[in-house]
Amino acid sequence: MDCITCHNRITHLVNPPEETLDQLLEQNLISRDIPDIRRQAVDIFYRPHETQEEALNAIAGLESYYEHYYPEFYAENTDLVQDAIDILQNVYAQSVYPEQKSDWDSHPNHVGHVYSPGCFRCHDGKHLSEEQEAIRLECNVCHSIPVVAGESDFVANIEVSRGPEPESHLNSNWISMHRDVFDYTCQNCHTTEDPGGTSNTSFCSNSACHGSSYEFAGFDAPGLREILAEQLPEPPPPPPEIEEEADVPVTYENIVGPLLIQRCGSCHGENAMVGLDLTSYESTMLGSDNGPVVIPGDPEGSLLIQKTTGDQPHFGQFTPEELDLVIKWIDSGAPEKE
Repeated sequence: MDCITCHNRITHLVNPPEETLDQLLEQNLISRDIPDIRRQAVDIFYRPHETQEEALNAIAGLESYYEHYYPEFYAENTDLVQDAIDILQNVYAQSVYPEQKSDWDSHPNHVGHVYSPGCFRCHDGKHLSEEQEAIRLECNVCHSIPVVAGESDFVANIEVSRGPEPESHLNSNWISMHRDVFDYTCQNCHTTEDPGGTSNTSFCSNSACHGSSYEFAGFDAPGLREILAEQLPEPPPPPPEIEEEADVPVTYENIVGPLLIQRCGSCHGENAMVGLDLTSYESTMLGSDNGPVVIPGDPEGSLLIQKTTGDQPHFGQFTPEELDLVIKWIDSGAPEKE
């Protein structure tokens, strides 16, 4: 690999016609008052021209277009139209050389993935190693997760994960697999209303993600989906139905343990993030690298409760009913079993 594997050479950048016209209009080099100028100019730039002279003549033909289709505007704004033609001819002459087959396609901008594959040339989810692992494709390798805000939204609520990625997310094919393994555990970290939709009512209904057509990525490659189907993890068991009965004591074995495994086990299980494993009574009472998380008889002093009730709550949360049971368990001495 070298620099130009991912980046352009240090040279004059040739933008696609749409971007070129947007910049000219934004900088007021071409008047926005000229009707239809963007569409007409983009169309001329995209037409196949054998020579640069042929292209410049086509641009000059815009004067006849406005004389014929917008005679009143042209009569009152002849200078605006002629200035626009001069600017367009100058930009084309400095950027596009039909005789040498040099234009925005022959030297595309490799930053992004809108007008050309760009980063998706390699980060497309389709380049797999012998171990069937892809070059990582997740948006947050390079970007923040996009957020769509409406015209009336003065503040956009950007959802930022406050914890480490679960083990499943570390699979290099995760972005292509995630829609096939959606389950209730996603709610531990993300809002999930209208999953896969475009309503922008939750993290999982982001129209910037699901409402886009990713021409260069392999999200729907049929052969790839067959390969990934073999990598899909087993769905987790549903969360336990927690119902406290008057004659059944709250212990780790019968209530709290299954609850901790379901709510916390993906991070604080085998991987034992920060040294904390909540999937057994012994490891739960042992605590984390920062010390005990459960202090029998002292719910308020127990880090397990502090993390789930503070001003910045942990991203894995108990329901109010589950939290009451955990507090009751600690308050009664955090027993392992009856």
